[in-house]
Amino acid sequence: MSRRRAALFAATFAAYLLVLAGVLLNTDLVDLDWSVRLLRPYDRWPSLEPLLNTWVVAGQRGPSAIAAFAWLLWRAHRLGRLRPLLVMGVALLLLNVTVGAVKIVTGRLGPHYAQYVGSPELFSGGTIFPSGHTANAVVTWGVLAYLAVRWRRTGTVIAAATACSIGLTTVYLGTHWVSDVLAGWAAGLLVLLSLPLLEPLVAVAEQRLHRRFAR
Repeated sequence: MSRRRAALFAATFAAYLLVLAGVLLNTDLVDLDWSVRLLRPYDRWPSLEPLLNTWVVAGQRGPSAIAAFAWLLWRAHRLGRLRPLLVMGVALLLLNVTVGAVKIVTGRLGPHYAQYVGSPELFSGGTIFPSGHTANAVVTWGVLAYLAVRWRRTGTVIAAATACSIGLTTVYLGTHWVSDVLAGWAAGLLVLLSLPLLEPLVAVAEQRLHRRFAR
């Protein structure tokens, strides 16, 4: 990992911990969550809701994975390698483990199910923190940009815009707190920044699969 990437990883991890601490300690971040929740943006601008309900699907695990793997299959066939599929598989596995663990531990309820104004709604059996929609959007579209070598810069811009808009859309729809989205962005970015470290594992898996197919 280069120094620049390591510094970005450390900064992102620190930001993730700050958001987590802000929620656990019931700081001003939770007040911000409630301020946006009580604003009810979905009631103030209802005309946007049908469009945004459709757009947020781009962050859902199933639809986004199907679209991504369609391109990855074409990419793998063109290169004659399994690496594109393996990189996405490893990234999604790492995302599920890391984000899923935090969701289970925090047990946070979403805005629509919140019971006490001003409360962080933790340890209540919820699975809302961090935002899986947001983190998945960061990882899924970010991996495509990572693998699109010739179009990496353009892909990175598109992936970043998609992830940002999906996170904000979940806040508008009231399915996530602002802090959920901040944590989701950080969690997804940490997975992307970890990919170079996982390349040796991907290479070994690719070699073993090639040998097995050859037999």
